[in-house]
Amino acid sequence: MAICLLYRHNSRRAKWYYRVEIAMNLFSEVSVLREWGMAGGRGQTVINIYGNLREASTAADRHRNRALSRGYARS
Repeated sequence: MAICLLYRHNSRRAKWYYRVEIAMNLFSEVSVLREWGMAGGRGQTVINIYGNLREASTAADRHRNRALSRGYARS
């Protein structure tokens, strides 16, 4: 299991988070879980399932790089 947690601050002092996680599920598939929202509030979650670790890792890297380009940074 691999987790990447990113944060972003805006002018209203709100702290936003973006989390990407790679994990195996019960059916021997690899899942990429993405979660984002305001820290302390309800976030949104999306789970994508891939057939192998390479595809999942590529997708997770793509999502992480997109979040970094939108102003999120590692804590």
